[in-house]
Amino acid sequence: MRTPDHHPSRRRFLDATGAMVAFGLAAGCTADSSASDSAKSHSGGPGSASSGAPGPASAASPAPVPPTGAHQAGITLPQPAQSNLLAVVADLTASADAGPLLAELGTTVRALADGSDARLLGLPPGDLTVTIGVGPRLVRMAGRSLPGTTDLPRFSRERIAAQARGGDLLIQVCASDALVPPVVATALLDQAGDRLRERWRQSAHRGPNIAVDKALTAPRNLLGFIDGIVGPHTTAAQDRHLWLAGPAPVAGGTIAVVRRMELDLARFAALSVAEQEAVFGRRRATGDPLSGGTITADPSLGAKTPDGRYLIPADAHVRRANANAVGAGLMLRRSYSTDSPAAGLLFISFQNDIRTFTSTLTHMDDSDALLGFTTTTASATFLILPGFDSRRPLGSPLFP
Repeated sequence: MRTPDHHPSRRRFLDATGAMVAFGLAAGCTADSSASDSAKSHSGGPGSASSGAPGPASAASPAPVPPTGAHQAGITLPQPAQSNLLAVVADLTASADAGPLLAELGTTVRALADGSDARLLGLPPGDLTVTIGVGPRLVRMAGRSLPGTTDLPRFSRERIAAQARGGDLLIQVCASDALVPPVVATALLDQAGDRLRERWRQSAHRGPNIAVDKALTAPRNLLGFIDGIVGPHTTAAQDRHLWLAGPAPVAGGTIAVVRRMELDLARFAALSVAEQEAVFGRRRATGDPLSGGTITADPSLGAKTPDGRYLIPADAHVRRANANAVGAGLMLRRSYSTDSPAAGLLFISFQNDIRTFTSTLTHMDDSDALLGFTTTTASATFLILPGFDSRRPLGSPLFP
């Protein structure tokens, strides 16, 4: 795969990443190895592995997540999400044919997930998931009326280089083992060869999961608040807000928005806890809305104090991003925290209508207190392709 001149080679990247992760593990860092019941119930038997494939996983290894099915893995499965992510955004070169490339990547994903690809270098894949999406330019080539043809508009508080805006292909790799994402990404980019040119990449991580509801957990972000409380968390809500019902070539897919943000941690930390809670509209310790109730309670936007002040301030994030206030659908957020190139957030949302995101951010752009602590440095949207299997290659309904 071709990379920008300033970008290190894949070999150098792998060596450096391995060294950094090894140092972190030696220092006592651990990955969250909990696996979802859903992933366990859907996991099949071990794949046919070559003599160079990883040996049996230890008892503590997370359950495998099937890469095939109606939807790609890494969106709703596993639950909770794995603790490590690597996102790679790339462009197809002029001579590349999207159909064969996507089919090859899908085949490679299956081999990596079942442990039979020698490029895993002996690592057990564990709960590896790979999620692949195509950008608006490629979707327009397949059909201008399809979902996913619209580029993201520009918003305030952006400082985005041309290289970090848009892109043809998203490869999202997640795993509980921090060593797995860079190794898997390298294998996929090796498979693509000179058909891809990398734009940017971002490693990110999640902290411990906190129980939100019986079947839902969420991590804290770097600002100390629980992230991802509201969303389409039931099957019915996902059918309504998350998955594309049609047209046929995209049915079972979804629309992803990926935005890398720097956070002004020092300025936020200088606020009192009460001031921080006013920014979010929730209690920092529990996630409960300032209007009362538990973490899962709907914020009461009309609730006031006896002297007439809103319990949830007018510029609080939960008010400005509230789906009812915006008049938009729900988005499934699966975001991760970053520490390089700056402390921040890799915001990732999935929805079946790009307007769910754009309408929400437009409403926030007006006067959301939280945005004042953010600067967006990368931004793109992708049509996440429907699920695939051996008879229906990845991307084949869209690029036959």
